[in-house]
Amino acid sequence: MAKQDLNDKKKRKTCSFCADHVESIDFKDAAKLKRYLTEAGKIIPRRVTGNCAEHQRMIAKAIKRAREASIINYVFD
Repeated sequence: MAKQDLNDKKKRKTCSFCADHVESIDFKDAAKLKRYLTEAGKIIPRRVTGNCAEHQRMIAKAIKRAREASIINYVFD
């Protein structure tokens, strides 16, 4: 019973960007980027979101560019 529970936790989430064949992530799409931020404004890690490494890096760059362009706040109140 316990062994089966451990196997259930190890299942990997699939990358939603790979499933949709996304080549680039636009930093101006604030609604999509806010999905990958916590309430405090931090970027959610890859192990939680289930993204692949390539797309997680793209998300991080897009979020940082959107913050710099003041599309997204650095900290949410």
